Amino acid sequence: MSPQLQMSPQLQTEPIQLQTERIQPQPNISRWNLPLRIAFRFCLVYLGLYCLTTQIITSLLYASEGVDLPDPATVWPLRPVIVWTAAHIFHVNAPLSFGSNSASGDDTFGWVTAFCLLMIATVATVVWSLLDRDRENYAELHKWFRLFVRFALAGQMITYGFVKVFLVQMPYPSLTTLLQPFGTVSPMSLLWKSMGAAPNYEIFCGCAEVVGGLLLILPRTTTFGALISLADMTQVVMLDLNYDVPVKLFAFHLLLLSCFLLAPDVPRLVRFLLLNRAAEPSTQVQQLFRGVRANRIALAAQIILGLWLVGMNCHFYWVEWSTQAGGRPLPALYGIWEVKQMSIDEQPRPPLLTDPTRWRRAIFDFPDRMAFQRTDDSFAPYGASVNLPERTLALTKSADKNWTASFTFQRPARDQLILDGRMDNHQVHMELQLTDRNSFLLVSRGFHWINNGPPRFVVDTK
Repeated sequence: MSPQLQMSPQLQTEPIQLQTERIQPQPNISRWNLPLRIAFRFCLVYLGLYCLTTQIITSLLYASEGVDLPDPATVWPLRPVIVWTAAHIFHVNAPLSFGSNSASGDDTFGWVTAFCLLMIATVATVVWSLLDRDRENYAELHKWFRLFVRFALAGQMITYGFVKVFLVQMPYPSLTTLLQPFGTVSPMSLLWKSMGAAPNYEIFCGCAEVVGGLLLILPRTTTFGALISLADMTQVVMLDLNYDVPVKLFAFHLLLLSCFLLAPDVPRLVRFLLLNRAAEPSTQVQQLFRGVRANRIALAAQIILGLWLVGMNCHFYWVEWSTQAGGRPLPALYGIWEVKQMSIDEQPRPPLLTDPTRWRRAIFDFPDRMAFQRTDDSFAPYGASVNLPERTLALTKSADKNWTASFTFQRPARDQLILDGRMDNHQVHMELQLTDRNSFLLVSRGFHWINNGPPRFVVDTK
């Protein structure tokens, strides 16, 4: 061999070593038993279809004001199938409607959608099992579907987490809420108001959901994230069931997604948590590709998608908080105003329960709307526009675009308001007194480490 062609043993083996470093070793996967193969086929079809036909897929793509992408189940080709099933299988005679272009609620459309997907998944599982009965396992398909489920669940956990962190989902009770009789609220409204009245607890719950979603982004922390998500969604499902929140079906499916991610690690968790024994490393932290470079790119893509979900939701709910929730600008006439005197067409109207035209209070809580409370405690909402320089108040009704009412106002003192104008073709005069918001115990009570005396929630019925 010529000197030019001679190579040292180190140089001869270096290319082989470099090539070996670029290839990830693949674990030996044993044959799955028949029930496991059938269960995987069903879970892939059913959970995959549910994610692709509800808000789970659309919320991964957008979260911006003014954008309302319909759930895929509400459009062709699934919508005709769902409508036909409701009419011919369940004999639903009324038109099948769905709220906010969503198939994720507990209305008839949502339940029929779930039934259709269940039937499709059952038939697909039977056909798949007959055609592919010699398959030893679905390890390769499982790791890709697991990746899809991770981000499907992470998107919902992050979304529902940040809407609580920014105190948008359950805002602090409004002025109208403070006046509403307790017995007139629905169970869901009671839950919303209770959570809103405890903002620190709402933020805590939101942080727990965000943490669960963030841990699902990385492969190595998926099991931990699925455990947190399972705990979060168990609480959500129980609250939805007990307070009749109309997303019970959707929350239950998020619980199923958490269980799917945890299922392969159940033996390890039982061994470690219940049997107090050492657990072997997880076999679920698998590389998507054989090449090191490809896996690094895949991991970077997952992190970027996670950052997109965080940034998108933070921006959207910050805007919501600053415009519609606690950070919104307050109206010029903000407050609860007691109607001390009122006259219609120059005729005094005493505060009688039998007089439906006599207002008891005027509530200004939002810049673009207000409400009058009647003497029977019911509310009449109106759109409102206040012109401070001209001291005018214009009212509108959402149900009647041609209806308007206009007033001029005076404020002899900070806590006094006089309204004069025309409403329902009558001349109206009102003199109002501002109510101190801190006079409500819910607002002024605050937090106390030391509480002396009887509990404030005890009602003396003697």
